[in-house]
Amino acid sequence: MKKATAPRREFLKNTTIAFGMATNFSAIQNLEAGIRADSSKLTIACVGAHPGDPEFGCGGTMARYSTAGHHVVFVYLTRGEAFDPAKSASESATLRTREAEKSCGVLGATPIFAGQVDGATILSRSKEDEMAKLLESIRPDIVLTHWPIDSHPDHQVAGLLTMTAWIKSGKKFELYFYEVNTGSETMAFTPSEWVDITSVREKKKSAMFGHQTQSPEKLYDTLFKTMEGFRGFEAGVEAAEGFVHFRSKTIVASIQGT
Repeated sequence: MKKATAPRREFLKNTTIAFGMATNFSAIQNLEAGIRADSSKLTIACVGAHPGDPEFGCGGTMARYSTAGHHVVFVYLTRGEAFDPAKSASESATLRTREAEKSCGVLGATPIFAGQVDGATILSRSKEDEMAKLLESIRPDIVLTHWPIDSHPDHQVAGLLTMTAWIKSGKKFELYFYEVNTGSETMAFTPSEWVDITSVREKKKSAMFGHQTQSPEKLYDTLFKTMEGFRGFEAGVEAAEGFVHFRSKTIVASIQGT
């Protein structure tokens, strides 16, 4: 495999949210500067439909944020009530809530549960208002959520509720979409940004493996390990996570030297 040239690596670093994240975005130039220096701390909210979604989708990026001293919050739309037909909704919710709390401990994140029900999530005016109020109470600088073009209805709802909350907030926070199970669930996802997770790959894996109800060993070996490597190849690093940065208007870029 041919390695990226130095200029290409520098270009990629300057165009990824790992190295180009600035929000409010005057307080901090990028994540690397935040790691190296005493900069203003950010609040990062990651919205997932079920326990495990934020960890599997962007656990590496969240690990980098928390390690850098930023405040990370996971908002779980449901408690995974429907994962096992052999168990009651209450039993499943209790089990998966414990797993979420354990994984959040690994990643240094605070768990919040939004109160919807797995397999029966609702996209409505009232639920939009609830999500908007919840995110307003967190006061995030950056929010990450599901790419709404997804085969799983709960993922669709989580992504659209978050996007609506962004609009209702007056677009006060930066909005990014992440991928989960690309090909089988997330569809038509082409990242605009990448985060190098090489240094925290094992921490992300540990958080994923905290969700034993989801057969993480099989999922990691057959899907996520490959995804991290492929996104890393795109970004010129060993392992990465990809995101779509949602903007309210097109940002016109110029070719260097023009």
